[in-house]
Amino acid sequence: MNTRKRDIAMPDAALMDKLVSLAKRRGYVFQSSEIYGGLGSVWDYGPLGVELKRNLKDRWWRSMVHERSDIEGIDAAILMHPKVWEASGHLAGFTDPLVDCKVCKNRFRADDGRIKGEPGTPDAKCPVCGNTGTLTAPRMFNLMFKTFMGPVEEAAAVVYLRPETAQGIYVNYLNVMQASRQKIPFGIAQIGKAFRNEITPGNFIFRTREFEQMEMQFFVKPEEDERWFEEWKEARMVWHRSLGIDPARLRFHEHGADELAHYAKTAFDIEYQFPFGWQEFEGIHNRTDFDLSRHQESSGKKLEQIDTVTKERFIPYIIETSLGADRLALVVLADAYREEEVAGEQRVVLALAPAIAPIKAGVFPLVKKDGMPEFAHRVCDDLRRLFPVFYDDGGSIGRRYRRQDEAGTPFGITVDGQTMDDQTVTVRDRDTLAQERVPADRLVSYLAERLGS
Repeated sequence: MNTRKRDIAMPDAALMDKLVSLAKRRGYVFQSSEIYGGLGSVWDYGPLGVELKRNLKDRWWRSMVHERSDIEGIDAAILMHPKVWEASGHLAGFTDPLVDCKVCKNRFRADDGRIKGEPGTPDAKCPVCGNTGTLTAPRMFNLMFKTFMGPVEEAAAVVYLRPETAQGIYVNYLNVMQASRQKIPFGIAQIGKAFRNEITPGNFIFRTREFEQMEMQFFVKPEEDERWFEEWKEARMVWHRSLGIDPARLRFHEHGADELAHYAKTAFDIEYQFPFGWQEFEGIHNRTDFDLSRHQESSGKKLEQIDTVTKERFIPYIIETSLGADRLALVVLADAYREEEVAGEQRVVLALAPAIAPIKAGVFPLVKKDGMPEFAHRVCDDLRRLFPVFYDDGGSIGRRYRRQDEAGTPFGITVDGQTMDDQTVTVRDRDTLAQERVPADRLVSYLAERLGS
């Protein structure tokens, strides 16, 4: 758990700028296609970023699938039959009304609060260039990416990149249930890519056009929906706190009647206080029987269940937990960022919980002689069998510590003169700065105890 508090308050924009800079410098996140000027709101994960994201996904999968007997996992295809999106309502309803400025060429949602007047009329004022009467009438814009399957680009060959992973679960729920011999209530979990042609993406990796979802759909009897909803709502908050996220920066937001999606009976967001304000990164929804009913009607396939006691037929209700993997990565990065003064010097720290840190330990020979580099390499080889570690012999030991502090590495292991005498090393804690002598042959167990699960 992170125990050190942020010592230096910074303006929100400054914090985001520093976080984006650190993410590139230390290999967490790069702008996609940067050498060609980049591609808007598309990002690549570097060596540390891919490890962080994998740690988060593995932790989620373990809690959802491995530690429970009532949830199964799947990996559905990104491309699906077009009728899936027709039945789900995405083709008809997954659209936004857009307007364009004929002068500055900027594009806005028609309901953008900054627009003065009615778009498409002479009194409408562009919120960017300030010209009046330059905004077009609203046009509907579908958020799904469209492509073609097969050699001919024609209407009959149209398919879509999925805008969410949930539909792949719904159309497979009977297959999974029968293959795994599960019974209601049970869940299906999936981690996968989704794509949305967002109009106003931004805030680094918070809103992007290509993103990864970690979703679990839990199928229940209709009369048990509210109990399961409350259970999953609380369980998800507990899980996020287990990542070491500051509880004061987490909260629930209940959707009001004007916010509820057409399929939802109840919906709560888990929000984090980002540098740009409170925003949702996971949703817990009671989707009722909407999805399965639509797919049953559209496909002609019976998706009902029979109550083993009453023998009555019912279509299961679905309790959904939908978490953005990229947003969660941004949550833990933003929450871990620190600027601190130590012994009169400034240091930047990513105080990531050790269990999710990309690198678990840095290994440093104090000097490049007297057998210290060779001993340090042996330490690295021993640890690397179980933990990601990083060897560094460049620059002063203080500089090497600072580099690993900034990368989020929880422990620094130094091989020094005493090591050559008694086979012990110095282990430095990133957060407390405490140092302890540990026998080299006990390092694996020492780190395992402190890294947690």
